[in-house]
Amino acid sequence: MAEAEEASLNIRSADLLFTPIPERIARLRDLAYNLWWTWHPEAQDLYRHIDADLWEEDYHNPVDFLRDVRQRKLEEAAANPEYLAEYDRVMAAFDRYMAAEDTWYRRTFGNANDVTIAYFSAEFGLHESLPIYSGGLGVLAGDHVKEASDLGLPFVAVGFIYPQGYFRQRLDQSGWQEAIYSKLNFADIAATQALTADGREVVVEVDLPGRTIYAKVYRIQVGRVSLFLMDTDIHPNSPQDRELSARLYGGDQEMRIAQEIVLGIGGVRALRQLGIHPTVWHMNEGHSAFLVLELVREKVAQGMPFDEAWREVRAQSVFTTHTPVPAGNDAFPLHLMEKYFNHFWPHLGLTREQFFDLALQQQSWGATFAMTVLALKGSHAHNGVSKLHGHVARGMWHWLYPNVPQDEVPITSVTNGIHSSTWLAPAMRRLYDEALGPDWEEDLDNVALWARVRDIPDERLWEVRQALKGELVAIARERVRQRHLRLGSPPQVWPVLEPEIFTIGFARRFATYKRATLLFREPERLKALLNRSDRPVQIIFAGKAHPADDPGKLFIQQVYQMSQQPGFLGRILFLEEYDMALARALVQGVDVWLNTPRRPYEASGTSGQKAALNGVVNVSVLDGWWPEAYNGANGWAIGEAREYSSQDEQDWNDAQHLYRILEQEVIPTYYDRGSDGIPHRWLAISKESIATIAPVFSTRRMVKEYVTRLYLPVAEMQA
Repeated sequence: MAEAEEASLNIRSADLLFTPIPERIARLRDLAYNLWWTWHPEAQDLYRHIDADLWEEDYHNPVDFLRDVRQRKLEEAAANPEYLAEYDRVMAAFDRYMAAEDTWYRRTFGNANDVTIAYFSAEFGLHESLPIYSGGLGVLAGDHVKEASDLGLPFVAVGFIYPQGYFRQRLDQSGWQEAIYSKLNFADIAATQALTADGREVVVEVDLPGRTIYAKVYRIQVGRVSLFLMDTDIHPNSPQDRELSARLYGGDQEMRIAQEIVLGIGGVRALRQLGIHPTVWHMNEGHSAFLVLELVREKVAQGMPFDEAWREVRAQSVFTTHTPVPAGNDAFPLHLMEKYFNHFWPHLGLTREQFFDLALQQQSWGATFAMTVLALKGSHAHNGVSKLHGHVARGMWHWLYPNVPQDEVPITSVTNGIHSSTWLAPAMRRLYDEALGPDWEEDLDNVALWARVRDIPDERLWEVRQALKGELVAIARERVRQRHLRLGSPPQVWPVLEPEIFTIGFARRFATYKRATLLFREPERLKALLNRSDRPVQIIFAGKAHPADDPGKLFIQQVYQMSQQPGFLGRILFLEEYDMALARALVQGVDVWLNTPRRPYEASGTSGQKAALNGVVNVSVLDGWWPEAYNGANGWAIGEAREYSSQDEQDWNDAQHLYRILEQEVIPTYYDRGSDGIPHRWLAISKESIATIAPVFSTRRMVKEYVTRLYLPVAEMQA
């Protein structure tokens, strides 16, 4: 059965759950089950224009929307000539996209038709209506999948569906983060059962200590790419095992190792049942590295000696490491590995010691089986996610290559980018249509094309930027209103935020190394900066801390409590529940994107790239992607590109420099207005930021690099 027919069968089986849709607009169902709509605002408008209030209430989820919408609303849309004309345009664009033969991949590598790339990740950030992501890693994975679709790659992706997703964030009266979990109803999302060629459901089996665990596989269609997600909340699993895939990054080490066994080993078995036989296996971070062991086991079972099987599997595999923070690299104690794999290593033809040697790493607490080590040893191509991170990773893992100079450690870098269509504000897209031509998105990694941005009239860019800030202010006010209603307390300051004031955005995961509280190092100096009558400033904070990260949660509480103090009240705001919807509003609506990680712990970061695409100016530490982008004219750099003798010295120096450039450069430039009331110098920086960052720090460039530098060289090794 063809993939399109399978998806159609699954969708039709759910038809009775939907409000009856007039035949003239019946394909709204098909569109809802392909996440192509997530990066095409005109497709989302087909639902919004039927019932805007319900679209917001259902949190921009078309599957849920089609279940809840009143039939009268659908009939009105089907009788509206303007709506039908737009419906026909969108569906024609969708059909052209899905049927396109002239993709970048086919034009460039027409003879590489026997290649299939399998991309494994523990999380995928595709849209706020599918909360199976926690932050940057997942959003990067989601953007990677979307770009693979746009470029026409032969590509599938594998992960978990997480019925309870990642947690929803609520702050109590004191500002302490509370984690709220709710069950994800599969009938409400764009997931269908994955089926084999003969129409049978795909359920994989994986052995854990004393029992077999079962995982059912679902399919989510992302443009031309199929994403397969596993779920263990099925019969006949025990209650404990049903919880195994319930939450992203939940539970203790036993749950973590069991999750990663199902992801890596179960993920390979899922693809086998589906009749998919990848030539390239891409591990996005070490969570899925057990797939290497399963691939070797398959070959050994066919009679191949272990060493030869290991070499063949290694030659098929690509590994991307995403973190220079040691705690971000999973490593399991040997006693736990023995418990979970004592039945497995005999199938590899290995002894216990030989098996442990595959990924042995000495930690301060003892010997461990390290997933990053397994992934590095078990893959041919390895990369960090920025040039600086590649350098740091070569230092971190130099011990694995003792006879190689550190600079020659075989870990390259492919700097992260963003899926431009997902993160670009519709108003900015219309502006780029005017400046770059209607087909600019087909050539969006063309640096020369983006030079035309510098010719955009200042008044046009300023008009759009101010409108986007107004939209952000409206969203922020509504979120604050909802929080106070929940807590039963009136807002202390209203209205929240003012659209005319210079606005700084700081939003990311609240890990301590990201230094969210750096701005508060000198509170009185910050108060003076925020409250100047001639050039006031407001700052919006947002972000989640991992549920087990109490220091990160303490940072959130500190920011919140400072925001309630005189001098900060009304000038600093913390918005709870940072997700992709709020992220879009922030990167599109603030004036400056602030990034203050402790160098060199930020592997890449991409939120500043999203901001730059929308004309927001970056003020950032020279860490992650920013050293590659900063040219002295497209934003500001905080501190110096050097190492410090102590973290306190580093924090003090960076804070002093941040205060100075805000006081003397950033804020005065914003408020330096011409006779027309427009900040021309500021807009010159904004345009330079767009022109230099948008074409380079995109997934268009990034995925092309993966194809040409990693995927195809690995595929050619097997030719």
